[in-house]
Amino acid sequence: MENWRKSSYSGGQNPNCVECRADRERVLVRDTRHREHGHLAFPSAEWRAFLAELRRDTL
Repeated sequence: MENWRKSSYSGGQNPNCVECRADRERVLVRDTRHREHGHLAFPSAEWRAFLAELRRDTL
């Protein structure tokens, strides 16, 4: 798996952000401020569908 990446929407002043880590099969998502709480895992196909809906602004 790749390294964790911080959301591009986080910016320097936004305390509410997430980090993602992906491979071919899944995407892991965690809260940047509370990494010790673990992460959520999503199948890659579901994550791509979620992002597509966000881009279409249908959520």
